[in-house]
Amino acid sequence: MKNNPLKNAVAPVLLAFAACSISTLTLAADDSKKEPWQLAEETEVWEPVPPVVSTPVNAAPSDAVVLFDGKDLSKWESVNGGAAAWTVGKGALTVAAGKGDIRTKESFCDAQLHIEWKTPTKITGADGKLLEGQGRSNSGVFFQERYEIQVLDSYNNKTYPNGQAGSVYKQTIPLANATRAPGEWQTYDIIFTSPKFDGDKLTKPGYVTVLHNGVLVQNHVEIQGATAWIGKPVYEAHGCAPLRLQDHGNPVSFRNIWLRKL
Repeated sequence: MKNNPLKNAVAPVLLAFAACSISTLTLAADDSKKEPWQLAEETEVWEPVPPVVSTPVNAAPSDAVVLFDGKDLSKWESVNGGAAAWTVGKGALTVAAGKGDIRTKESFCDAQLHIEWKTPTKITGADGKLLEGQGRSNSGVFFQERYEIQVLDSYNNKTYPNGQAGSVYKQTIPLANATRAPGEWQTYDIIFTSPKFDGDKLTKPGYVTVLHNGVLVQNHVEIQGATAWIGKPVYEAHGCAPLRLQDHGNPVSFRNIWLRKL
């Protein structure tokens, strides 16, 4: 009888298929003998166990870095050197116009930030004229001193949308305008994922999620580069860096600032 090469090649495959089918049937048969709780246990994952984080009412989570507790600016410094020269009073810190931006003494990478801010009730200038656009209580929260989430009185105040409150300044328009009236405290809850670099090369851009007064206004949007007032944003390699608050010449106030390292 002649040797059939095709038959010799196919035979092992058929045997393997048969063995696999038998194994599947056996497993199915074994599963049919198990109680529902036994099948449920097979998909339970027991490790790692998440750390316990306590969340007191009206206080920072137990694992947070409290950056401002209403008492002093010991966690901050001036970007121009020396102590932070903003005003502290009534549990808040307020921009001291002309004193320059302030930044945290500690550097951060990925982070969850909670910060509350308030713009003045007065919305007219020294000449009595209504302040409008970017001149209405302007400030900003800069992650890693580069990437700005705009702070602005955007309550009945028309400006370019990628420069209003809740925007990634000059990059991404917020999904909604959740700004409260001047004089009311507002909250930002922000998840910041820092960009990643290999030497000078960007390997992964930054991302940010922003809730303004509990309303989602930035949904894991890509940061296009360092904030730029003129021109397009670009990335330059860097490591972890401080959180920075902007002195734009307007007396914006902040309180209850805490951050969780992610």
